[in-house]
Amino acid sequence: MDGDGGGAAAGAAAVHHHTRSPEDVFRDFRARRAGIVKALTTDVEKFYQMCDPEKENLCLYGLPNETWEVTLPAEEVPPELPEPALGINFARDGMIEKDWLSLVAVHSDAWLLSVAFYFGARFGFDKDARRRLFTMINNLPTVYELVTGVAKKQSKAPNGSSKSSKSNSK
Repeated sequence: MDGDGGGAAAGAAAVHHHTRSPEDVFRDFRARRAGIVKALTTDVEKFYQMCDPEKENLCLYGLPNETWEVTLPAEEVPPELPEPALGINFARDGMIEKDWLSLVAVHSDAWLLSVAFYFGARFGFDKDARRRLFTMINNLPTVYELVTGVAKKQSKAPNGSSKSSKSNSK
């Protein structure tokens, strides 16, 4: 969580064995997520260009400094951290752009969760610490929700919605 290597180790981090809290892992999660959201929204044109289908298997990494990188996966086996979806560039030209971005977003959500819980395991989180981490993560909209606009729709829906259900108006 302390490092941000370049190239294939973009998602790698120096793992120190001193005590880490769920809040520390959540800060790392939030920073990596912010980088990915930026790639798929603000920097979408640059991201699209970098994902050339003519290149080798590419991955989108969210980095702990709230930036992102598209690069080849780590060469070391097994990699230090779980790897993001491989070959995101291959489907780019065969799909509608918004559908492709949604697909990358879903895979990015899965990768972010795997990295967070990898750190949880590495740092020896017990059931309560894992629950705290999951609750903090779950209180944020997913990358998919942000990229597709679902998060905005959900936040506009009033609690205890005044819309009556059609099922009870028979």
